[in-house]
Amino acid sequence: MAIKMIVMDPDPVLREKSKPVPKITPNILKLLDNMVDTMYDAEGVGLAAPQIGILKRVIVMDCGEEHGGLIELINPEIIELEGEQLGAEGCLSIPGLRGDVKRAARAKVKGLNRDGVEVVIEGTELLARCIQHEVDHLDGILYTDLAETMYRSTEEPEEGEA
Repeated sequence: MAIKMIVMDPDPVLREKSKPVPKITPNILKLLDNMVDTMYDAEGVGLAAPQIGILKRVIVMDCGEEHGGLIELINPEIIELEGEQLGAEGCLSIPGLRGDVKRAARAKVKGLNRDGVEVVIEGTELLARCIQHEVDHLDGILYTDLAETMYRSTEEPEEGEA
């Protein structure tokens, strides 16, 4: 479809709470397609609608085939978190920086797929981190708000940081 411009921090749209999608329309389907194209073009593993300036509760993720490939969720809601992991995160809206963020090791999220069918996705490791990161975007939360340490993405974290 179309590659959209990614909104960069400190744009205030990234700090706003997104609105639920009341009905899946052709415009929502086009939004999903555009988000997927934009995410892949930017070589990201996840993208939330606010990152392209749209305050709708829509996310897309692709953490690789081992994590289920492409996932598109409308009105995602985290329903279960378990365990703990500390790992490096980056964000397409904050290029050049990474941070070590403590997240749940396992996350379960429910939402609607593009056909309006409720789905439940459960992930561990990278997918669990991605779910939490993208849902945070919908609530105006950036990973930098949660990071224990920050560093330039070209730097390697010191031993024990990641």
